[in-house]
Amino acid sequence: MNEDLIKALSEIAEVRTGEPVSRHATFGVGGPADVYVIAKTEDELRLAYAAAKTHGAPVFIFGSGSNVLVSDRGIRGVTIENRTSNVDGPVQNGAGLKIRVASGVSLATLARRMASAGYGGIEWACGIPGSIGGAVVSNAGAYDRSLKDVLKSVRVADAGGNVSTVPLTDLHLDYRRSAFTEGEIADVVLLSADLHVDEADRDQLKAKVQEFDADRKASQPPGQNCGSVFKNPVDHPSWWYVDQVGMRGHRIGNAQFSELHTNFILNLGGATAHDIVQLIELAEERVEAQFEVDLEREVALIGEFE
Repeated sequence: MNEDLIKALSEIAEVRTGEPVSRHATFGVGGPADVYVIAKTEDELRLAYAAAKTHGAPVFIFGSGSNVLVSDRGIRGVTIENRTSNVDGPVQNGAGLKIRVASGVSLATLARRMASAGYGGIEWACGIPGSIGGAVVSNAGAYDRSLKDVLKSVRVADAGGNVSTVPLTDLHLDYRRSAFTEGEIADVVLLSADLHVDEADRDQLKAKVQEFDADRKASQPPGQNCGSVFKNPVDHPSWWYVDQVGMRGHRIGNAQFSELHTNFILNLGGATAHDIVQLIELAEERVEAQFEVDLEREVALIGEFE
């Protein structure tokens, strides 16, 4: 453990050592993070990232804990939990309205807050788990909409703590992809995003949110999970393939493919990351063997796996 690094980080934000990631991930699994930093402000996030980079430590930015599967062995280096929470706006911006949202803000919470205030454009995101930062990186979407439809630009900080703005055109957003996932933008931490919203009837927006809520409740399982496990191929949704190869309800240890929606894996209580990875790999092998389709993972595996 680098004592100088821990001292430097402790002067910036709250630091814990050996923090179990299972306490923070929606899957409820994950071993200890060597150094776990809780950044509550943009400056804490920016400076903690720069300090870790200065000391040559690997850095993982941890948002809301969804769409990730953390190894039972944990995460080496520095894990920074992003708890930034500022939302500025809406303010007039040309012909429309703009909000600047800190990367640690919950996308679902933001969508509901805007709908309740009479601002539309992101109400479709009311059920998407995850933070704004993660949503930008993966171009999160639902109901044939995605962040690409409302995003204007993002602000990032580099390893020296310097802040710059990246316009939408340079983010190369596609289905669950971006310049971040493709490695075109690297060695930066995402600080905030500027989104476009419109004034709309709040009663209609709230009704739409209720409609989305009812749809998700009927089609997606409750309980500990990471959200969608696989991205959808072109011809059929991924759940169809997983179902066709007999994985509905299939269980390894205390991890199980949902009976309700087979693109979800549930932690039934006490599941390990190893259990979950075995389920994922079995589904991939069966789908490839039967359909010659390579399922692409939407969940990111973090840490040391065998």
